[in-house]
Amino acid sequence: QVQLVESGGGLVQAGGSLRLSCAASGIRFSIYAMGWYRQAPGRQRELVASISSGGMTNYAGSVKGRFTISRDNAVFTVYLQMNSLKPEDTGVYYCNVAVGILNNWGKGTLVTVSS
Repeated sequence: QVQLVESGGGLVQAGGSLRLSCAASGIRFSIYAMGWYRQAPGRQRELVASISSGGMTNYAGSVKGRFTISRDNAVFTVYLQMNSLKPEDTGVYYCNVAVGILNNWGKGTLVTVSS
């Protein structure tokens, strides 16, 4: 059974930083691409960043240069370092892994950026 547990969200002022973590279990972590998504109030869930099993990264244009996704296969964890946060980065951030045809999600962690 796949489990994804996010942590690290909180309230931060604009310009500040947060580091999100997602601990995975129930999968052979090192062979899967991992992703971070976010959902702002009243908006659809969107991809923020992803990292392949080999470490190749991909970012949404709105976060490129400010956010960094990374992974530590030894502790089955993927991270999202968020710098220069903006109020529009506010939302619930979800960790994702696709195993076969199944999309697996964590419960999310709330990030609130005040202006």
